[in-house]
Amino acid sequence: MTGERDRWAELTGGKAGEEYAQRFARLAESGHDIHGEATFCAALLKPAARVLDAGCGTGRIAIRLTELGHSCTGVDVDPSMLAVARRDAPTQEWLLGDLAHLDALGLHPGFDLAVAAGNVIPLLAPGTESAVVRQLAAVLRPGGLLVTGMGLDAAHLPLPEPTVTLTDFDHWCTQAGLTLRQRYATWSGEPYYQGCGYAVSVHSRSIT
Repeated sequence: MTGERDRWAELTGGKAGEEYAQRFARLAESGHDIHGEATFCAALLKPAARVLDAGCGTGRIAIRLTELGHSCTGVDVDPSMLAVARRDAPTQEWLLGDLAHLDALGLHPGFDLAVAAGNVIPLLAPGTESAVVRQLAAVLRPGGLLVTGMGLDAAHLPLPEPTVTLTDFDHWCTQAGLTLRQRYATWSGEPYYQGCGYAVSVHSRSIT
């Protein structure tokens, strides 16, 4: 998530780390696959790729991708979420920071993929969405991928109504030099259709 006034902070008060981690632990114990996002991203990557987990939360995706052989950096603005990530994977790089100001974190550019899952984009601080997309595009290598997952209706969001449309999101991506390559309705790759309540999008940074 990003920003002092982001929607995530308004929902949780910045103290949701342990509760969030326990939720996924319960899902895993009940037999659910909690690694759908990581599996999706891994299928797009060559071995030992550099990955930025933007709005990484408790680190679930970045930790799994590291287990699969990739080099992952996680960034989040919620200290309670990062505390869990640092506890569970102390040797990984976890950065506290605002996604709208990634350039202030001193990240070395050239990431092969940046992933913003878990409704990161809809939960950003109002008005910062286009800036976040620009920042994420800027850290990618030419041809690098931005992978996002977001709810498009209240049924797929922890909010009473959607905050982002795909039309707006694709416009921000185009402005940032990104081109839509693929779009799905789920992280398992089910086809996207108009009116679908969720979208997983793969954009690529221009090679030129």
